[in-house]
Amino acid sequence: PAIFKSSCPMDITFFPFDHQNCSLKFGSWTYDKAKIDLLIIGSKVDMNDFWENSEWEIVDASGYKHDIKYNCCEEIYTDITYSFYIRRLPMFYTINLIIPCLFISFLTVLVFYLPSDCGEKVTLCISVLLSLTVFLLVITETIPSTSLVIPLVGEYLLFTMIFVTLSIVITVFVLNIHYRTPTTHTMPNWVKTIFLSLLPKVLLMQRPLEQQRKNISRKNKKESASKSCKSKHSKHKDTKLQKEQQCSHCDKATELITTKTRQLSHQTLKWMPEHTEYSPEVKDVISNIQFIAENMRSQNETKEVEDDWKYVAMVIDRVFLWVFIILCVFGTAGLFVQPLIADT
Repeated sequence: PAIFKSSCPMDITFFPFDHQNCSLKFGSWTYDKAKIDLLIIGSKVDMNDFWENSEWEIVDASGYKHDIKYNCCEEIYTDITYSFYIRRLPMFYTINLIIPCLFISFLTVLVFYLPSDCGEKVTLCISVLLSLTVFLLVITETIPSTSLVIPLVGEYLLFTMIFVTLSIVITVFVLNIHYRTPTTHTMPNWVKTIFLSLLPKVLLMQRPLEQQRKNISRKNKKESASKSCKSKHSKHKDTKLQKEQQCSHCDKATELITTKTRQLSHQTLKWMPEHTEYSPEVKDVISNIQFIAENMRSQNETKEVEDDWKYVAMVIDRVFLWVFIILCVFGTAGLFVQPLIADT
């Protein structure tokens, strides 16, 4: 008996789901078939003395006899070739390489679900990128080193690195949009059409109506004023009827004040004739009211534009959330499907 050690070229394109075909050729270069004839016993290799390996599994081991006439000589030479079709066991690499990388990819997806107001989007992106970099440094020695082909797991790691880097770029862009103001940027009409009307419907995003917000604000003002009025009159020891009448008058006064305050603006004050003479105190009050009304209108318009920019940033976040989920799912599925397609 003898022990032979042999090496064979390996194709690691689909590492760690690769298969290798290694051959052992036995024959004589000195004696031709007329002097030495080799006989093969059975078409399969005897596996009784084979020790199972923790990394490789022999799928098939078959032997063939060849009678070959080479160009150098007229004689026929006999050889027996055994082909070992082996498969790498991917459990170790799946647990230690693919699954951690998959988790990092899904952490990148969560970046787009994080609200922009929290101020931690870029921090999360950079943390994910640093964790991926450290992970790559740790597993460098585990991946076969070759410049002929890029292993499948190497492609997936490269895909994840690009994935995380793009998330940082997109996050910076989204934050830039989120904090835009009407004093620095003007929202184009196509942005309003696409990101405020079209895409929210496609993404099933519903924005609260402006009228609903106004109604809620009015209701809150009336309730707060009514509660304040009731608390003031509750201190007096009057009859129940007097309290109800006072609160009723208070509610009416609150509604009247709210209505008049809403209607008060620069236009409503124009009905006053210019030639009418007022005391300096009254003119001062009118001027201050006009200033307050204009200032409140300007603040409301600015707030509406800022809210529109924030909503555009939210829509972009939601778009890339779905895009990155689809890319992550299909990229991971492609990692496992490619070896199966290659086998078929």
